[in-house]
Amino acid sequence: MITQRKVAVPNGVTAEINGSTLVVSGPKGKLERNMRYPGVTVKIEDGYFIAETESERKKIFAMLGTYVSHANNMFRGVLEEYVYTMKVVYSHFPIQLKANKDVLEIANFLGEKKTRYAAIPEGVRMKLANDEVILSGINKELVGIASGRIERATKVRGRDSRVFQDGIYIVDKA
Repeated sequence: MITQRKVAVPNGVTAEINGSTLVVSGPKGKLERNMRYPGVTVKIEDGYFIAETESERKKIFAMLGTYVSHANNMFRGVLEEYVYTMKVVYSHFPIQLKANKDVLEIANFLGEKKTRYAAIPEGVRMKLANDEVILSGINKELVGIASGRIERATKVRGRDSRVFQDGIYIVDKA
């Protein structure tokens, strides 16, 4: 018995399979992702991305849903960008942010003299506004990685987290 999951390729998006790599291009850019997994085959037919398997093992069956989600995220990314909004929260010491090419510098966090850094992956644009950091890009995974690195860079260590709630936190994902 063949089990398959499929998702429609939206208008304005071209998708093709090169070997085991899914290549998606649209008005915002081009994304590539390796879709190789034992027992799972992927193809593009009649305007649909199809992931199928003959196996009934849970692990292989779960990969079908994973690949369909990846394809959906890629289709949406090349049509409209992913935008994560992060809020800068502080109580006593104002946090100072400085954006370099691929690094966010976080100074005066909890009054510390040492500057903290968060690396921003290539393909993610960063914009600093008053007390907000706005990250955008066509690859959902990279935008999420960048926001996670910023949150982790402002993690409060060695203090009571109920009292010291300073940091930079995700407030909106679009």
